[in-house]
Amino acid sequence: MKVKTEHIRETVRQFVFQEAAAAFPMLAEMEEAGECRFTGPVSVELTAGREMDHYRVEGTLSVPLSLTCSRCLAEFGQVVSSQFTIFFREGRGEEQAEEHEVELAERDLVSAIFQGDEIDLLPEIGEQVALTVPLKPLCSESCKGLCPSCGVDRNTTVCTCSQEPKLSKFSALKDFKVR
Repeated sequence: MKVKTEHIRETVRQFVFQEAAAAFPMLAEMEEAGECRFTGPVSVELTAGREMDHYRVEGTLSVPLSLTCSRCLAEFGQVVSSQFTIFFREGRGEEQAEEHEVELAERDLVSAIFQGDEIDLLPEIGEQVALTVPLKPLCSESCKGLCPSCGVDRNTTVCTCSQEPKLSKFSALKDFKVR
């Protein structure tokens, strides 16, 4: 999705679109790596307009996906959503290195650079989606996971394995004191 700067120079405009996850390079990489599987399009609603020397893009996004629980390895569906604000500044992409240190403001952390008369929103929106995908997905907060001894799913089956903690190789050092 590209927005021409001439359309948002004088007034704030609203945009609504849906795009397949495969259209976002970052999301295609995530799916290829097996981190998740996108089961529907990325839905985006945003407003874009000019503010002084930059363009402000605010919006919300949502996308349905299929994840694997990090405790019990069961696949489950989830819809992730996010609100975002991105500031776009016109530039060459290579910022001049300054000789002195500069403290970054919050606005600097959510800004991007564009060239020409179009702002390409796909890379930035793809990054926002990637930030909403959980690193350690859980099918539920009360997920019991797999038994470390027999490997049975404790959410569906009662395990008869001993739950006593195994002695660690370092248990001999538990009373060790340094003088």
